[in-house]
Amino acid sequence: MPNKIPFLEHPDAFPTHQDILRGAPSFDGVYAISLDIDATWVKTAYMRGLFPWFSDGQPVLWHSPEPRMVLPVAQFKCAPSLKKRLKQWARHPLIDTKVTLNHAFEQVIKACADSARAGQSGTWITDELRSAYTQLHQQQNAVSVEVWQDGVLVAGLYGVLIGRMFFGESMFTTVSDGSKVALACWVDYLNRCGGTLIDCQQVTIHLASMGGAPITQAAFFEWSAQLMAQEALDFAAMAAQPNLLSTYAA
Repeated sequence: MPNKIPFLEHPDAFPTHQDILRGAPSFDGVYAISLDIDATWVKTAYMRGLFPWFSDGQPVLWHSPEPRMVLPVAQFKCAPSLKKRLKQWARHPLIDTKVTLNHAFEQVIKACADSARAGQSGTWITDELRSAYTQLHQQQNAVSVEVWQDGVLVAGLYGVLIGRMFFGESMFTTVSDGSKVALACWVDYLNRCGGTLIDCQQVTIHLASMGGAPITQAAFFEWSAQLMAQEALDFAAMAAQPNLLSTYAA
């Protein structure tokens, strides 16, 4: 990796949105390298348009891709098959299915780390990352969505929440459509609470099929900055939601 990419010793040294747009040194979307990572590093990075992505044993690589894949909440595409699944699970008389928020953050991130990924021999969710995001959750800046069936965690997702901007990180499922159900319920909740955008980071066909679309760095920085500056969502109210699936029971 070229030496021109800055090696950082403090998160305040991350390039700003303006620095990046003016051509800050980068290589393949990487704008900074560090040895350290904790909640302060991660939150500062997200506020500067960056996120960590690296393998175990590597230094921490801080990315800001161009373009940036996002999912505007209002454009979420709930396929007929997913709508059917949501209603089935909401109404099932024999299987007690619930979707909750912030009930099992550490279980969700561990399950995401342990999930096998096509084409990957390991996980990018290292112990250091898990610790950093767990700290953010304790500081009310990281959210988990959990799908339960008969009291067993079967699917979920997690990400960073700053103001009303949600940065999606990872999801897992052990049942068909489980992670899609988690996402649909979270999108519905965000929509009702004034959230308008989910950062998906990388462009994928799967996310495009659900309404995701690439936008420029400049557009992402402007939109996300506006949302991060808004009043934070009520963390206690999130955890108090008994079952987000109830929306689909009618």
